Amino acid sequence: MPHITAGLRRRARRVRFALAAIAVAGSLGCAPSFALDVPALKAQIGAVLDQSYPELDALYKDLHRHPELSFQEVETARRLAAEMRRLGFEVTEGVGKTGIVAILRNGPGPMVLVRTELDALPMEEKTGLSYASRSKAVWNGKETFVAHSCGHDIHMAAWVGTAKALVATKAQWHGTLMFVGQPAEEGGHGARRMLEDGLFTRFGKPDAGFALHVGPGPYGEIGYRPGVFSSSADSLQIGFHGKGAHGSMPSASIDPVVMASRFVLDVQTVVSREKDAGAFGVVTIGAIQGGTAANIIPDNVVVRGTVRSYEEDVRRKLHAGIVRTAKAVADMAGAPEPDIRITDDYNAVINDDALTARTAEVFQAAFGDKVKRRPTPTPASEDYSDFVMAGVPSLYFGLGALDPRDIAAARKAGKPVPVNHSPFFAPVPEPTIRTAVEAMSLAVLNVLQ
Repeated sequence: MPHITAGLRRRARRVRFALAAIAVAGSLGCAPSFALDVPALKAQIGAVLDQSYPELDALYKDLHRHPELSFQEVETARRLAAEMRRLGFEVTEGVGKTGIVAILRNGPGPMVLVRTELDALPMEEKTGLSYASRSKAVWNGKETFVAHSCGHDIHMAAWVGTAKALVATKAQWHGTLMFVGQPAEEGGHGARRMLEDGLFTRFGKPDAGFALHVGPGPYGEIGYRPGVFSSSADSLQIGFHGKGAHGSMPSASIDPVVMASRFVLDVQTVVSREKDAGAFGVVTIGAIQGGTAANIIPDNVVVRGTVRSYEEDVRRKLHAGIVRTAKAVADMAGAPEPDIRITDDYNAVINDDALTARTAEVFQAAFGDKVKRRPTPTPASEDYSDFVMAGVPSLYFGLGALDPRDIAAARKAGKPVPVNHSPFFAPVPEPTIRTAVEAMSLAVLNVLQ
């Protein structure tokens, strides 16, 4: 029943989102046509960047050297808050624990949200960069290295750069900017925490929203996609309960290690035999924990994993199959019913069709063949989806961040190209930050005009 109820709630949220998107698209006139003088505006933004880029580069490298984990982003938030105050924004800190909200009002008009993430990852950086992180922090009770191996530091520098560009062009737009520095994107539900802390009730509900993410493509390229952009992501935890015994006497036991092993294999038939073969869906088991010694059959084993999909019906089918398989495995072993917990962590990010079309036309006018419509969503997930599900018509787009020559050399040598969350992922700040600022500024200006 819990997974059925959750499914109904998600369907209701989708309906509310669709109705809100239709209303806002009409109010903004989000038809795929625009009145911007794109070359002139891009030139203006470029002139701002020519002056401010050294500061943005220094900001990026400082953030990269000093990363902070989810809900520990105290200094990061303070640094960004100071940057925004200097630009004339009204800044509120501590929203959703360590998040910041910066508001700039410039006459009547739409309110536009621009979001960046603040947090880094509990991992060691191995890029060898002169500004590489050697920071450490306590995570889950243990000391760990911390690194911006997902690219959030690039996002933050571009976020500040976009604010600078929009302030410099205030005479050409009207409305309100809501710049959100969101904590804990990396599994901490930071967007949800900010919403629960009254983000849209305290500061107003945006009429449109934008976010971006760098990836392992060539720098200068921009990727967009209407509709589903990224996958949903859910966590599963299953506790199998058996009866412990000596390793030499398995007949005296009900072996939870065998149950867990059988489940890991059998649950893949839900993916390969029950799900539509043409639909994306993944069930990955990342941890099996149980036992203390080689000659002891334990009482309990815990299995943990992730479930990802693009479509809601596939998501429900995978959830139901996981529950059914886990219960069947325990029943076959004569064991008690397992403890099953499936948590809806992230919904799919769904880009608004009209806003995407309108923005893509501006991108193409500004960047030409560097702009590419992605044929499929990304299997990664993002809690920006919580802002979308709260009723903010949005465009979430991607940017390449690596030197095309390095990508070509790696492929020629048969080596993998470092991706996000790799210890070797190293975005090239120039021109990645510049492209991000230009693209985000033009996207916002296209709504505010």
